[in-house]
Amino acid sequence: MGKASKDKRDIYYRKAKEEGWRARSAFKLLQIDEEFNIFEGVKRVVDLCAAPGSWSQVLSRKLYLPAKAAAQDEELPLIVAIDLQPMAAIEGVIQVQGDITSARTADVVIKHFDGCKADLVVCDGAPDVTGLHDMDEFVQAQLILSALTIVSHVLRVGGKFIAKIFRGKDTSLLYCQLKLFFSTVTFAKPKSSRNSSIEAFAVCENYNPPEGFNPTDLHKLLEKAGNPYDDDSDCCSAWLEGPNKIYIPFLACGDLSGYDADQSYPLPKVDSGGTSYQSLEPVQPPIAPPYKTAIEMKKSSNGRKDV
Repeated sequence: MGKASKDKRDIYYRKAKEEGWRARSAFKLLQIDEEFNIFEGVKRVVDLCAAPGSWSQVLSRKLYLPAKAAAQDEELPLIVAIDLQPMAAIEGVIQVQGDITSARTADVVIKHFDGCKADLVVCDGAPDVTGLHDMDEFVQAQLILSALTIVSHVLRVGGKFIAKIFRGKDTSLLYCQLKLFFSTVTFAKPKSSRNSSIEAFAVCENYNPPEGFNPTDLHKLLEKAGNPYDDDSDCCSAWLEGPNKIYIPFLACGDLSGYDADQSYPLPKVDSGGTSYQSLEPVQPPIAPPYKTAIEMKKSSNGRKDV
């Protein structure tokens, strides 16, 4: 598929390049903020699974750059981006190449915060989807629970956590697990997220872990949330039906009268400068894509065949 045809098919893909975002996913975080005002009062934030960096760009533009332009004596917001893959630099963003399931990575983050904890943790990470929704949902839920490893170490009491989810038959279980740590959990669907996609976002507010909680006991506590027969469990799971069934708060966010992510829009005849429209190059191609090795192996294989 050519760039022009993709521009025509996906308005957010086109708008992302026009506005300088590395990926269209930037609009998802912006629309979540429109509805939940997640950036209010935030001074320290962690972006998990950050590459290629569109959410880190949003954090930089919404938090760091306005504070820098104000030239106040107050400390500038601190943004730490974590990913196994490196990414191109973003102003005001500290990069940590590490594993989000490791407590050592959490220690690195806290050191950057001078011993303080984060006000907000965001995670737009997702596995490579297979198209088998049950499997994709399960793997994505496990990724979110892995992100909780970092959250339980670095997020302050009262803080917020935003994470991508895949909706499915076990969504209620994930909701219950998150409710163990947050007073308010809402599943949100930004306008820029395609209706045809099973993705949504868990907006978790007011971090409030159980009394006496130890991060090393995280998985035991999560297993407890999944046991519908445990009388001591604070939340029931998807197995409970009838009058005890869990109803999850679900909210569409973003300008509902705005662009539709599933609709094709015609390309403009001229751009904002009055010249003929031309498809733009990506803002920032990946500097170390995970598929790089596969491409090199394929080129090497083709070279041997030519000989």
